[in-house]
Amino acid sequence: MQLGSRLAKLLKAGDIVCLYGDLGTGKTTLVKGMAKGLKINEAHVHSPTFVLMNLYEGRIPLFHFDFYRLDDIEQIGMIGYDEFLYDNGIAVVEWAEKLKSLTPKEYLHIQLKHRNEDQRVIKMSARGKRYKEIIEKIK
Repeated sequence: MQLGSRLAKLLKAGDIVCLYGDLGTGKTTLVKGMAKGLKINEAHVHSPTFVLMNLYEGRIPLFHFDFYRLDDIEQIGMIGYDEFLYDNGIAVVEWAEKLKSLTPKEYLHIQLKHRNEDQRVIKMSARGKRYKEIIEKIK
């Protein structure tokens, strides 16, 4: 939650965050923290597994995608995700590995892994200059 909140304060409209990690690694919890940092009630944030995307209005709109249930890259294109990905909000994509060739050229890559039942390992890497700057500021 704390990392998400700190990260949100560095993000701006048009930024893209791609989340990678197994079930239960904390992807949605990280998004809740981002929502809190954007002045969105984190209690309203739920994984959009069945609806594919939730929109949360805050200081900057937050587009929360979850592609866990998608099996075909064409399904992603059919929902018009790119209209939101490059829109006036911050896009966060859970299960971003499902994007394959649709993965944006520049984005913040966040990998979450289990260290143990109560701890996670979080690794961030930048795909593009903008995201390198964000990582430098969050250190």
